[in-house]
Amino acid sequence: MTNRRKFLQTAGLAGVGALAAPAVHGAAPIKWRMQTYAGPALAEHVIKPAIDTFNAIAGDEMQIELYTADQLVPTGELFRAMQRGTIDAVQSDDDSMASPTEVTVFGGYFPFASRYSLDVPVLYNQYGLGEIWEKEYEQVGVKWISAGSWDPCHFNTKEPIRSLDDLKGKRIFTFPTAGRFMSKFGVVPVTLPWEDVEVAVQTGELDGIGWSGITEDYTVGWADVTDYFLTNNISGAWAGSFFANMDRYNELSPRLQTLLKTVMDQSHYHRQWWYWGGEASLRVNGTKMQLTSIPDEEWQTVEDAAVEFWDEIAQESETKAKVVKIFKEYNEVMNKAGKPYRY
Repeated sequence: MTNRRKFLQTAGLAGVGALAAPAVHGAAPIKWRMQTYAGPALAEHVIKPAIDTFNAIAGDEMQIELYTADQLVPTGELFRAMQRGTIDAVQSDDDSMASPTEVTVFGGYFPFASRYSLDVPVLYNQYGLGEIWEKEYEQVGVKWISAGSWDPCHFNTKEPIRSLDDLKGKRIFTFPTAGRFMSKFGVVPVTLPWEDVEVAVQTGELDGIGWSGITEDYTVGWADVTDYFLTNNISGAWAGSFFANMDRYNELSPRLQTLLKTVMDQSHYHRQWWYWGGEASLRVNGTKMQLTSIPDEEWQTVEDAAVEFWDEIAQESETKAKVVKIFKEYNEVMNKAGKPYRY
């Protein structure tokens, strides 16, 4: 908090101060500040290796200072701070950072839009989501750099979940759209600063967490305060992106822009295998949480409701309808392809 106050006093969210001054082209080194949605323990895996690589290669030409969840600004204010130039770049999903675009609802965990982590890069690179995201963010002065997949969305709770009825009334920390969807089944979505979640579970303010897969539960300490892990998930992979203030991005040389994109893509690759391997290994070898499951025939109710939810979202705008259409077309192809694409 001390760092945050000092930062806000210097930069000011309402204006552009010394820290927000534009980089002088040709000056060395260019300094950027990037904030991630992830807390310190998680950031060590999902972003720090990429930033360390960028800084090592860029050297005296450019350096990126990395800040973790809520360190400079609250996660819900990330977009506005980046748009103003108060911070230069962000790693987040659209939903969490309150992006004022038509694609915000699809960031993070859009229910059952993906089954596996590879679905996300295919949707963005082969089915046109990337072009839609780029256009949406250009309209609001932000450079969308690229999207990648994270872990699936499971529930880890203090009490066992073995039926949909067990979810009713449970106060769950989760993403905005995921919470909106799961409220149809009695879940009570709760929004808190990321760093307060563990204590909130211990004090009983939360009954559980619907924010990640089992890899993050172990990595960030949530497996130490919850007793059960539900193997059913509402999305096979979180979709998150890298963004930058458009003016700051345009000030970079083509070489630095290419380096930034390359390192971000390497970060997507790193997370893909780190999560994929971790999810399986910890289900089998983890000792901190007991696995529970809702029967497939009962869980099908949730999957059917997701299709209805997609149609609700599609009614909200032309762009949202276009994205939903892509999801439907993609999943139709995957289902027809059969194993190993869909089971």
